[in-house]
Amino acid sequence: MRRMVVAVGLVMVTSAASFAQTPAAPAPATPKPAAPAVQAPAPAPAPVVLPFPEGAKIAFVVLQRVVAESTDGKQASAKVQALQQRKVGELNERQKATQGLQEKLDKSGAVMSEAARVDLTKQVERATVDMQRATQDAQAEVQELQQQLQEEFQRRIAPIIEAVGKERGLYYIFNGPDSGMVWADAALDITADVVKKFDASMKAAAPAVAPKPQGR
Repeated sequence: MRRMVVAVGLVMVTSAASFAQTPAAPAPATPKPAAPAVQAPAPAPAPVVLPFPEGAKIAFVVLQRVVAESTDGKQASAKVQALQQRKVGELNERQKATQGLQEKLDKSGAVMSEAARVDLTKQVERATVDMQRATQDAQAEVQELQQQLQEEFQRRIAPIIEAVGKERGLYYIFNGPDSGMVWADAALDITADVVKKFDASMKAAAPAVAPKPQGR
């Protein structure tokens, strides 16, 4: 296969709406008797890799699994999550400051001088506008990082899929759930092969760490 087009999105773990919300303080709970310990569910079994059908010329790969299971995909997702968490923390601090100004206006506005009340009202309005702009900027920054990582992922994964296809003598490789495919034999799934080769290629491309000089 001489040309391949790969499309996959990195899933945002934190929704955009979380940028604009501050978690409400939980109400004090009435002490309850300790619940019996719940046994942790057993880990999900690893997907069974079936023998690839001999002579098959068509296969499919689940790119979302490549993102979730490959080292490169995990690192990219971790970068997005880290940025989201940092932005949410920054916005929560802004939200607290804005709420503090609003509470001060609600409690003391009636006893303030006209000039002081007007000044505090303007502070609340400015803080609210700044919060809205900061939320939009945070969303744009996360989206920009996602787009950058997605493009880098596409550039690195395309030759890996092509290499796997050539090794198996394939004519077509579909992106399973996103290709309109209604049904396919599970044995045609080459996702595990793609992840394995992808991880191996990234490991080989990583710069070697120079050994530490031994003390004399």
